[in-house]
Amino acid sequence: MSAARLINLYDLTREQLRLQLVRWELNPVHVARLWNYLYIELAASLDAMPELPPKLRARLAAETQLGVLPTALETASSDGFTHKYLLALHDTEKIETVLMRFTGRVTACVSSQVGCAMGCVFCATGQMGYTRHLSPGEIVAQAVHVARALRTARDPQRLRNIVLMGMGEPLHNYDAVMTAIDILRDETGLALGAERITLSTVGVVPGILRLATEKRPLHLAVSLHAATQAERAALVPAAKKWPLDELMAACRTYSETTGRRIFYEWTLIEGKNDSEAHARAVGELLRGLSAQVNLIPLNPTSGYAGAPTRSEAAKRFQKILAEEFQLPSTVRQRRGIDIAAGCGQLAVAEASSH
Repeated sequence: MSAARLINLYDLTREQLRLQLVRWELNPVHVARLWNYLYIELAASLDAMPELPPKLRARLAAETQLGVLPTALETASSDGFTHKYLLALHDTEKIETVLMRFTGRVTACVSSQVGCAMGCVFCATGQMGYTRHLSPGEIVAQAVHVARALRTARDPQRLRNIVLMGMGEPLHNYDAVMTAIDILRDETGLALGAERITLSTVGVVPGILRLATEKRPLHLAVSLHAATQAERAALVPAAKKWPLDELMAACRTYSETTGRRIFYEWTLIEGKNDSEAHARAVGELLRGLSAQVNLIPLNPTSGYAGAPTRSEAAKRFQKILAEEFQLPSTVRQRRGIDIAAGCGQLAVAEASSH
């Protein structure tokens, strides 16, 4: 069987794996052991699964592959907390995954596409354009990769947090992303809690409404960056397709339907969207919504000339949100900027030149 037609074991939910064994006329009781090898022991090959029965091993060897993603390049930040992995896919494409350590928690920032079609002007991934969607297994394999790295580190830790903020727009690849999340959340595997999974969207309205309908328990982050349609469309081309008023209506529906708060992301660009007037415009826009604002000082990319807001302006922005609008906000801790592992910096072309 050609490699392209082999089943990637990481593509399958536990139930799909059980059905596969039934199709092969094998006892589905063996699913538990196989799943354990995949997600508890983090086995990197079939050879590392000696306790599987011979018939099952033979079938797996003939018809499946374990979609482990080899590391093409690994870069460590001088901050001591951030590692970036350039991972090779089966078709020679590459993606980036970032491991970030914070006090008391470890987070994997995973990609959902090769490149991105959304074209945000200050984002390196947007600047490189869109190549293809990732499969559920290619998304899951990134989490497994980080979990394995954490296990073999000097101070072993468990992966507990995932942010879908890497390369790509997760809601543009909705079905694969949701299948991957189901696999990552399975309580008998990596067992990531829904409250520890954050999905970041540029504002794909149909995807937000579908999330609301399906009442999926995960954190939603919406990239806002501007509080008027004209300013937003200049930074985020997708706003031409899904205008700001439509986006805010979808966010309102999402919050009302799910009862969940949305995190609104605002990249602070000096002289562009960081004035006191901008802060008040955000406050007015989010008035009455269950919201928190994540302020992200711009991370530099070769394709955009803007500069990050200075800390005094960021603090002033925060103060206005808090005092005049009772809106909670945080200023994102900057991580891995020196290795282009920060928000909006992931791009394969840049990675290969480091």
